Amino acid sequence: MSVKGTKDTARTSGGRTGPETRRLDGSAGIAAEDPARIRNIALVGHSGAGKTMLIEALLAANGMITRKGSIADGTTVSDSDPAAVHQQRSVTLSLVPLLVDGIKVNLLDTPGYPDFIGEMRAGLRAADAALFVVSAVDGIDATTTALWAECEQARLPRAVVITRTDHPRADYDGALAECQKAFGEGVLPLYVPVRTGGDVTGLLGLLSRTVTDYSAGETPGNREADDGELAGVEAARGELIEGIIAESEDESLMDRYLGGEDIDTGVLIDDLETAVARGSFFPVLPASALTGLGTAELLEVLVRAFPPPTERGLPGVTDLAGQPEGSLACDPAGPLAAEVVRTSIDPFLGRICLVRVFSGTLREDSPVHVGGHGLADRGHQDHDTDERVTHIYSPLGATLRPVPYCVAGDMCALAKLGSAETGDTISSRDKPLILATWEMPEPLLPVAVEPDSRSDEDALARSLGKIAAGDPTLRVERNAETHQLVLWVMGEAHAEVVLDRLREQGVKLHTVDVVTPLRETFAAPSAGHGRHVKQSGGHGQYAVCDIEVEPLDRGGGFEFLDKTVGGVIPGTFIPSVEKGVRAQMEKGVSAGFPVVDVRVTLVGGKAHSVDSSDAAFQAAGALALREAAAAGKIQLLEPVSSVGITVSDEHVGSVMSDLSGRRGRLTGTTSTGDGLTEISAEVPDQELLRYAVELRALTAGTGRFTRRYLRHDPVPASFSPS
Repeated sequence: MSVKGTKDTARTSGGRTGPETRRLDGSAGIAAEDPARIRNIALVGHSGAGKTMLIEALLAANGMITRKGSIADGTTVSDSDPAAVHQQRSVTLSLVPLLVDGIKVNLLDTPGYPDFIGEMRAGLRAADAALFVVSAVDGIDATTTALWAECEQARLPRAVVITRTDHPRADYDGALAECQKAFGEGVLPLYVPVRTGGDVTGLLGLLSRTVTDYSAGETPGNREADDGELAGVEAARGELIEGIIAESEDESLMDRYLGGEDIDTGVLIDDLETAVARGSFFPVLPASALTGLGTAELLEVLVRAFPPPTERGLPGVTDLAGQPEGSLACDPAGPLAAEVVRTSIDPFLGRICLVRVFSGTLREDSPVHVGGHGLADRGHQDHDTDERVTHIYSPLGATLRPVPYCVAGDMCALAKLGSAETGDTISSRDKPLILATWEMPEPLLPVAVEPDSRSDEDALARSLGKIAAGDPTLRVERNAETHQLVLWVMGEAHAEVVLDRLREQGVKLHTVDVVTPLRETFAAPSAGHGRHVKQSGGHGQYAVCDIEVEPLDRGGGFEFLDKTVGGVIPGTFIPSVEKGVRAQMEKGVSAGFPVVDVRVTLVGGKAHSVDSSDAAFQAAGALALREAAAAGKIQLLEPVSSVGITVSDEHVGSVMSDLSGRRGRLTGTTSTGDGLTEISAEVPDQELLRYAVELRALTAGTGRFTRRYLRHDPVPASFSPS
């Protein structure tokens, strides 16, 4: 076997020795054939809620691993990224497929920390349903509530699983009440915990009135609920039945139920599954990743209640020119339309793309078109390339298992697509298409970096290109005014991941303070005399010019006037003076920042019939502007942004007080009527350098903001910007 073959084998069979030694399925991939027998489900919830360990429990219950991994040891299937192991939390989207009763369930483990919301939204884009994971210990946070609202807007089917019910501080009832308060109507328990001696040992099905007993371990037994257990849940059962009947298409059910009729359980279950699939009813299940409690019930809900991709609408699609195409269907025989939802770099296989196929079928050794449009503002210029799919894999965390094809509705991994980036569309070479991109969050925390040496500059540029290709929430900016390389990230944890990945690729770099791009202007009229005379043998240099400088209104730009008389400066050299003045304005006259909003008038000067030249008058013009600055008063200008902040009503006062301390000017507040307030303000950019982090801390993670450049304003004399 060749060296390359050895590397490929090592990579596709699992690079780590932890989780891979626990697996029973070897290198066998799961390739679905019928979209109706696929479920794509994103696990959503705040960091630490238990998403990753819940997947470990589902894998163990399904027989795909022999024992569960550990987050502390870095041996879970989902978190194979070194940054995830280092930070002890998910930082990337991960795909884990299960085969349950002949149905392929693609579980998408999404990060819960706000810095990685881009990966979470990519998971929701690829999913057809969302499983919200809530900790019975910690409850829910504002980020989870905001994600629920996003799913509500997209009419995405949802269910809730309350985890960590085995913990000594677990409060299942309190967590359930929190969910019902935060998520609204339709959130009702399908099962309730059964306790023995204070410990949760089983689940009681409210519809079936049977108990699944987990007291003997992860292989549960079933029994009928006793009278005492039934009496304790009768109210919850009635509420559940009424909730299901309210969503039923059979309008006679409610009258029959209120009339005392015992509605058939099979009818209730059918109506329940229909309501869940259309996103109007949201069952709640208890679970424990440690004991395996609730895994069987959860798998049943995932398979029976959540819809297949054939029942979900597909993203809009256009041709390469942006003209709308006909609507697509989730049909393996239809035109190929797939989307790259995540891109990573593997040391052996190169670029690996996690792909959701919306229409058509991806096959090995087939030519495809890779196109990316609409992300130019993130540094991802529009691009179109024809490539060939060499290998298709069914990923299980870090392990890539080969499969021959990937049909519409399914997900797979493609290796060695040289140009593919996150958000790109993969389509047929004969009929290239572009899928509408999903909403990408705006990175608002700047981090300036410098290579340790000149030899690291090229390595930094190459590595940043690779990382940015897979991370649309990272924006790379080379600031033309400050000449700094600035990475715009979502937060400090995101910055740490990006910097760690750069260093892992051998780049030596360090962070520096972000410099705010100031500007300079003249605060009052001034005059300058520029004399550039040199004679050192041979052809000399001679140019003299006199200028007057006066400030313009903000945004006035630059004006140059010629008011010389008598031809004291030949007309051919007048543009030379202007060119010299403009060049000096770019360099600055006081603190090294560009000069703006001034009118420069050329009022006099002298020339020599032999020694005057274009270069000499450029030098004289620059010198005249510097002398005018030295004789006059220079005003520094700082950029000011228009900021829109959305916060919960309870934090409005503290946010407005904080804005005042940031030299912000409030321009308005608007109540949205749903417990949120939108605050508009004008704030100097210097005060916004770390606002993405500080607003999150100030509002317990609920606040978010947008910004756009407004203008440059004078810097207060009492303030010294960096």
